[in-house]
Amino acid sequence: MLQQYCASLTDYKRLKTREVKIGDLLLGNGHPIRIQTMTTTDTMDTAATVAQTIRCIEAGAELVRITAPSKNEAENLRNIKAEVRARGYDTPLIADIHFTPNAAEIAARIVEKVRVNPGNYVDKKKFDFIEYTDAAYAEEIEHIRKRFTPLVRICKEHGTAMRIGTNHGSLSDRIMSRYGDTPIGMVESAMEFLRIARDEDYHQIILSMKSSNPQVMVQAYRLLVQKMDEEFGECYPLHLGVTEAGDGEDGRIKSAIGIGTLLEDGIGDTIRVSLTEDPEFEIPVCKDIVKRYSTRKSGLIVPEEQLALPYNPFVYKRRATEAVGNIGGGHVPVVLADLSNTKNLDVNNFRDIGYKYDESSDKWHINDGAADYVYTGDKMPDFALPGTLQVIVHHTKWKALEDKTKCHPLYVTEEYLAANEQPDVMHFVMITPWKNYGNVLAEKLKSNKNVVLLLSADDNGFGHVRKFFSMLAKHGIHCPVILHGDSHAPSVDEQLIAFATNTGGLLLDGMGDGVWLTNDIGWIKNDKITGRTYLEVKSNEQFLNNTAFSILQATRTRISKTEYISCPSCGRTLFDLQETTAKIRAATNHLKGVKIAIMGCIVNGPGEMADADFGYVGSGPGKITLYKSKEVMKKNVPSEVAVEELINLLKEHGAWVDNG
Repeated sequence: MLQQYCASLTDYKRLKTREVKIGDLLLGNGHPIRIQTMTTTDTMDTAATVAQTIRCIEAGAELVRITAPSKNEAENLRNIKAEVRARGYDTPLIADIHFTPNAAEIAARIVEKVRVNPGNYVDKKKFDFIEYTDAAYAEEIEHIRKRFTPLVRICKEHGTAMRIGTNHGSLSDRIMSRYGDTPIGMVESAMEFLRIARDEDYHQIILSMKSSNPQVMVQAYRLLVQKMDEEFGECYPLHLGVTEAGDGEDGRIKSAIGIGTLLEDGIGDTIRVSLTEDPEFEIPVCKDIVKRYSTRKSGLIVPEEQLALPYNPFVYKRRATEAVGNIGGGHVPVVLADLSNTKNLDVNNFRDIGYKYDESSDKWHINDGAADYVYTGDKMPDFALPGTLQVIVHHTKWKALEDKTKCHPLYVTEEYLAANEQPDVMHFVMITPWKNYGNVLAEKLKSNKNVVLLLSADDNGFGHVRKFFSMLAKHGIHCPVILHGDSHAPSVDEQLIAFATNTGGLLLDGMGDGVWLTNDIGWIKNDKITGRTYLEVKSNEQFLNNTAFSILQATRTRISKTEYISCPSCGRTLFDLQETTAKIRAATNHLKGVKIAIMGCIVNGPGEMADADFGYVGSGPGKITLYKSKEVMKKNVPSEVAVEELINLLKEHGAWVDNG
């Protein structure tokens, strides 16, 4: 039996899963984490699909998925596969199926793997609530068995693998009626199909639990692992991904938080990063995520029996803390900026962390992404700062200051333990969780009501941090904790992934009352692979500050900007998704807290919009349907005026503010 949901809560150990053969590729059972993507071309355009498939393979994709929404596209997979093989590529191809069982049965005879979505393969989704008796529910399961079993038998006969891919936003009315819009509903949706496959002695199965919300996604995968272990005594390989993650840095951060959190626990056998960009641009991000675990060694951090997990990994609940100032308690997580390496502090330095000084009016202008605290090391600004910003300096500098108003001391752990007395004001202590301080640190913290901990959360994994939070819980210590992420990675993508995984994963588990990000190489302007600039920032300080707020936004712990739920393009997309996403983002990116979904077709909406406030969904060539939540508001809007109509819809429902 597993420990709750993974092989180890403290040591990095890959979850043991069944081995699945996809063509000549082996997946699961300790094989390397495989990288995959999905084409965005029209599947009926054989030449374009073959060309893009080959570009993806040459970029590093080990599996390539192609949409097959009808029997025609499924049949054309034969031509696509033949041409790809004729060009000398043997990479397995996957057919993506949603509403058409007949297309799946055709594709399963052609390609190496088919993906089915249990939410819409047999069931219907009309957003109806239906009261089911147990007998009526069992009847529905039998209906699924009759419709799904032929595909299982075809796959078994032809040696075709299958992914049972649940999506949070496309749970069927039947599942929603019994389980609600919940992670356990996602799990049960897949388990119904998996049980049928096992009854047919078919085991070439991979499963996924995708959501645009990393919190829901992580909980669903954990529950799925636990459920398989309890019911079958074994686990099937898992395909990880955050669906509709979006583009740019937000898409990378959201994907890294969801995928990275599970990989840290050893969960995951293949990944896909779903970006609203050309599919070949997904591959470098996948590589950077997987690279973190290719050389990760197992090495016991703390005996398992000594660890009492201080939170429920299946339900989000923020760790209870006693507030120190505006940190912890019921306050939103804070962002701590770092200007300690700035030689000469002036007002312009603070522009990069959200504070703009207007000399003519002698006033500060503060934006929604303004840091709450700033660490300046051994320097203290010699000018008046805005009232919302508080300064942290090294404790030796703090002691020498005459005016300590709005200024707080910082200690490293050894300095804190050596101090004869504790300050009677807010102070910060930097903690290295893998060091053994015995009970000395715990005893000192127990009597301290003014301390905020700065806990290192880096590439050493979650085990050390879990051990430290377990210690705090064991000793009844409720001081706030700010997560300190430090990256030495050589590219923007790798830094985003490191920061998002190391701090975001802990925030998903309710651990952390703030984020502090630092690096030692300065801001790298361009991505090392594509040369594209993803971050429109002026300095390293601005990059780190923006990233911290984006991590809090992606974990839903602090909302500071508009959120976009944007699907990756595929052959079903009915408009230029990248161009449209850019237009909508430019027009609406000042609407703090509003969630806007941009979906290429009906498969990815309205169900896949999940918890979006407003939706922009392709309904036909050149036609858009606009939604408020899951309710249709305007049908078949010409795409030329659809963005303007979306703005009108936002105004009609009080979600619009002028960008002044």
